[in-house]
Amino acid sequence: MLILAFDYQSFNNFKIIQSITMRSILFILSLVLIPNLNAQTNSCNCCTEKHEEFDFWIGEWTVTNPKGIVAGSNRIEKVQDNCVLQENWTSAKGNFTGTSNNFYNSKAKQWEQLWIDNQGQSLHLKGNRVGNQMILQSDEAMNKEGKPYIHRITWTKNDDGTVRQYWETITNGKEVIVAFDGLYKKTE
Repeated sequence: MLILAFDYQSFNNFKIIQSITMRSILFILSLVLIPNLNAQTNSCNCCTEKHEEFDFWIGEWTVTNPKGIVAGSNRIEKVQDNCVLQENWTSAKGNFTGTSNNFYNSKAKQWEQLWIDNQGQSLHLKGNRVGNQMILQSDEAMNKEGKPYIHRITWTKNDDGTVRQYWETITNGKEVIVAFDGLYKKTE
């Protein structure tokens, strides 16, 4: 007959060691996994210097023409997790409104603007920042007379915090008509 002696003290010590070991493993895993989960949920695909090049236009603005007459108001804000700079324009009389979505296209390595207004008009511009200016232009199209033209809009970041928007329509590569010249001042 075989009699087994059972040592309850050793068994309890084993359970304590096993419990401590399991807690240690869980603690170490939490240290490793939680930061990785945080990194995945807090990633910002559009938080690069390139995506911030047009941020000087962000704000609530009163826009005046060269004579100092109010042309309208404009609200520019970052949306879609900082991937889109959205413009919401309202003319001084309130009868003309428009929205543009501006974004850095990393595949094409350029900025793009898609403008749509309440008159059913749209405009697609492309370009890049050069110094203190964002310069975007449309693809060439033909006007009613069959002449090629482009739209070029330049936003200039001024030292005093204002922004100038200068919109030119250029026909035949040389005939320039200023479609809009506005000075943006932050609304207080």
